Amino acid sequence: MTYKAAIFDLDGTLLNTIEDLHTSVNYALHTNGFPEQSLEQTKSNVGNGVRQLVHRSLPMGTPTDQEEQVFSTFSAHYSRNYCEKTVPYPRVMEMLHAVSAAGMLRAVVSNKPDAEVQKLVAVYFPGLFNAVVGEREGIRRKPAPDTVDAVMEALDVKPEECVYVGDSEVDVDTAKNAKTDCVCVSWGYRGKAALKDAGAKVIVDDADQLADVLLGD
Repeated sequence: MTYKAAIFDLDGTLLNTIEDLHTSVNYALHTNGFPEQSLEQTKSNVGNGVRQLVHRSLPMGTPTDQEEQVFSTFSAHYSRNYCEKTVPYPRVMEMLHAVSAAGMLRAVVSNKPDAEVQKLVAVYFPGLFNAVVGEREGIRRKPAPDTVDAVMEALDVKPEECVYVGDSEVDVDTAKNAKTDCVCVSWGYRGKAALKDAGAKVIVDDADQLADVLLGD
């Protein structure tokens, strides 16, 4: 199968952002008098956007106004410290260049706030994507297909011409809802067993293998 477009999740797929997210979550929790989280807890809490990340990091029953304050603290801290330890996963750059050289369109769709997604892509992948979409007002986030649908419309491609690449059960469901093929990566925040449980059919273990699958080699 030769695809016209590859649509990528960002966190846990292209970029290892977990340490910066974890630092900002714990800063917000500590600043507001809540217990901090382990790195493994933060890993399990990501995937549905930063509001859900903050919500899941707080004790059950935390009042809404306190949760809003923690979220505000987190957002301000993360916006200043989003690329302290964040790095692309090994050989992701080479994979993207290979896909680009083959003439395949590239896009990013993330549940992260759009402003931060745009900044991260500009810092780490300048000029490598044809479309970049994060969480925006008035458009449902993944696993709803809305953001992927918006990208496919912008790129003028049909679902059957696209492959969606991600690292979590959210991404498996997103591809299903958007009616695209799906490739999952095992190096992200969930791991192979969880991906299989979520129904992932194609799982790759490194970026070179991903390039081979995307390019049909």
